[in-house]
Amino acid sequence: MMLVTTFGLGRLRPAPGTWGSLPPAVIGVGLVWAGQGPLQCMIAGGSGSVWYIVMAVLIILPSLWCIRYGDMAEAIQGRKDPGFVVADETAGMALTLMCLPHFAMASPMMATISIGLSFLAFRMFDIAKFWPANGFQRYAGGWGILLDDLVAGLQAAGFVWIIAAIARNM
Repeated sequence: MMLVTTFGLGRLRPAPGTWGSLPPAVIGVGLVWAGQGPLQCMIAGGSGSVWYIVMAVLIILPSLWCIRYGDMAEAIQGRKDPGFVVADETAGMALTLMCLPHFAMASPMMATISIGLSFLAFRMFDIAKFWPANGFQRYAGGWGILLDDLVAGLQAAGFVWIIAAIARNM
């Protein structure tokens, strides 16, 4: 159960989903300030950067945990998408960060603001479950737990792209 709770964060109250969304944001800010943000890595030579590897791991591993242990977590809790399962939020938030536009990451301060906005946007889209995310939540077991958060992550990324593009052109 430690895996689906993102190492216990899903047991924290209030708002366990918010706690589960924090690790990618905190790691992302740390990477940016350590000079390993996506823009710096792109300038230095490419897609094999630390940023993309870390974010991919933060998407893939929690996703696998949700798929593998989601059914068990639902059986233990006796309900669909139990609140203590937050690995899906971890994966969704990491997906949002992986999709950030490079121009939103032009400096450590801009990147920090973009990551903060991404965090808020992801939480908004995850909670609101706008179409089509709400439809994916109906899938059985771990897939239903996971897919709506990945869709919310993509929706949040699109929102941040729009805001960053507007800010860039001001």
